[in-house]
Amino acid sequence: MGMTFNRPEQTAYRRELRRFGSRAEKVLWHRLRDRQVRGVKFRRQHGIECYIVDFFCPELMLAIEVDGPHHLLQQEEDRRRQQKIESHGVRFLRFTSEDVIFGYERVVAAIGEEIDRLRAQRSAS
Repeated sequence: MGMTFNRPEQTAYRRELRRFGSRAEKVLWHRLRDRQVRGVKFRRQHGIECYIVDFFCPELMLAIEVDGPHHLLQQEEDRRRQQKIESHGVRFLRFTSEDVIFGYERVVAAIGEEIDRLRAQRSAS
């Protein structure tokens, strides 16, 4: 059974998330957009099944989440959500808002390394 992407009933909510995203999400999107990292296309606030991830690369099935302070209160829910999405072959990278704001270059480097790893894995299979 295939995954459902960007359910129509989520469209308005995804737009709202893009419009009112956190500072950290906006900072990271500035770098991820327009194929600036390893030439890979990312989408922002992308629907996967009933969930919405902050950033998604369909080519590599790579989801990136930026966790703000509110995620400290929902760690178990986030873990279950991530496991459900990963069960469809999606790889997750998770960073805190502080990681993005104060360690921007390290975050971008980690994303680039994961892209390289996923590409190598695909070409080996």
